[in-house]
Amino acid sequence: MRLLGVVLAAIALLAVVGLVQAADKEVTLKGKITCARCELKKEKACATVIVVKEGGKEVVYYFDAASHKKHHGEICKEGKEGEVTGVVSEEGGKHVVKVSKVSFK
Repeated sequence: MRLLGVVLAAIALLAVVGLVQAADKEVTLKGKITCARCELKKEKACATVIVVKEGGKEVVYYFDAASHKKHHGEICKEGKEGEVTGVVSEEGGKHVVKVSKVSFK
């Protein structure tokens, strides 16, 4: 019985480690990079986002703070099609991408 408990605990630990590693995987998002305030009217302050079509609907991914500062000037008044590579997480009910690469079309 004790052995079964140890085996189950080990399996649970491996599952958690696997989820953490999967969460840190970089993905590439393709869509329109734009301002959540100026173009989308979703925020009170400017925020750099990429709008991606997933499963027939639009999903908004917010850039992390450092990436927002770096790339916002290029898209504030007019969005551009492009690709963003980075690690996606969820913060406060919003999809957030920690950007490692941005390219515009």
